[in-house]
Amino acid sequence: MTTTSSAIPTATPPAPGSGSGHERGTPGYRRLGAAMWCAGLATFVLVYCVQALLPTLASEFRLSSSTSSLALSATTGALALAVVPLSTLAESWGRVRVMTIALATTAVLGVLAPLAPNFPALVGIRALQGVAIAALPALAMAHMTREVAPRWLGSAVGLLIAGNTLGGLSGRLIAGAVADVAGWRIALAVIGVLSIGCTVAFRLLLPPALTEPPPRVRFRELGALTRVHLRDPGLLCLFGIGFLLMGAFVTVYNYLGFRLLAAPFDLPPQIVGLVFLGYIAGTWASTTAGRLGDRIGRRRVLWGAVLVGVLGAWVTVPDHLLAVLAGLLLVTVGFFGAHSLASSWVGRRATLMPGGSPGVASSLYLFAYYAGSSIGGTLGGIAFDRAGWLGVVIYVSVLLVAALGLALWLRRIPAPTAPAEPDRRGTPIRSGPTSSCPGFLGGYR
Repeated sequence: MTTTSSAIPTATPPAPGSGSGHERGTPGYRRLGAAMWCAGLATFVLVYCVQALLPTLASEFRLSSSTSSLALSATTGALALAVVPLSTLAESWGRVRVMTIALATTAVLGVLAPLAPNFPALVGIRALQGVAIAALPALAMAHMTREVAPRWLGSAVGLLIAGNTLGGLSGRLIAGAVADVAGWRIALAVIGVLSIGCTVAFRLLLPPALTEPPPRVRFRELGALTRVHLRDPGLLCLFGIGFLLMGAFVTVYNYLGFRLLAAPFDLPPQIVGLVFLGYIAGTWASTTAGRLGDRIGRRRVLWGAVLVGVLGAWVTVPDHLLAVLAGLLLVTVGFFGAHSLASSWVGRRATLMPGGSPGVASSLYLFAYYAGSSIGGTLGGIAFDRAGWLGVVIYVSVLLVAALGLALWLRRIPAPTAPAEPDRRGTPIRSGPTSSCPGFLGGYR
């Protein structure tokens, strides 16, 4: 089905070298980066705080490890189902307004979560949080794409993902530490209050938008708008990479705690919670990978990041704590490096497509990403229940090798061509980036 331009939000960021958008080092760039860092912190401190509590929830409610993981999978699964329609429709309602409402609603639900009388009720509240936050990740990516000068986009998205990383780390560490002292309910309450504070900081720091929202999208146009992006083989590869990466990564962090609490490690819960400090390596990896991708080409850096993740998974196999921790660091570096590259690649590729929208492309990427967390993480629990940690490593390796295969296949897919726009003399010129940055756009490096 052919869509008309009026049905598709095609507001495109400025072309590289045009001087438009926040330049790195300017006050606007710093404020935008700090605000988005707070948004990522507020989001992921809530989404992943329960990961540190899975052994506690399994013990209190007498659940298997795979069943207890539903406290996390419900949030990411609901987010995956809601992210495409909500983020696509919400972008035209005003990105700043919708992001603020999404953060505030999720934070309030976070404060209510400790009041859940039983595990099914907790899962239900966590699912509502997933719906409430669904629009924010894609809108945050789209906002960065439209507000930052294109040559600095990789670094800017790296900052956003660094905030996500710190949020995931803080949620796990704080929830685990508080739960050891006061129980899981108080832990979730503390996380909810922290998220409220981050929401306030986000709104105060965010600079005024430089670009107007795209034309309003009606619900009946959503199917055609989605198909525009699903027809692009490069985007499909990137969506698949996001699904596989997240399925592998969340499996490692979901079930490593169960392994370390049991023989031969027999570590106390306070020490097990410290394994999430590995997320600090993810903060470094996301920003570093973005800069390297801008400099030497995203495709080559993406390959290397995925291979680092595969290596890390196998380093964790021996029953030696140092080996487990070293492997965990490698898995974390590989995942966040690859995710930073793939997510920023999606938005820039979409800007070059006729009728493309960074917001829609990012929402589809995040659908795949969080579906990977929900589906992949649950299947990883089955592998752990049936085959122990070696089963987890084999499962994770299969996912990462498949992601590497898709990354290699991207080499065969050319970059889309931006529609030509006439200059003042009527000569067609390209409105989007060209091969001066091919690795960033899905082309030739």
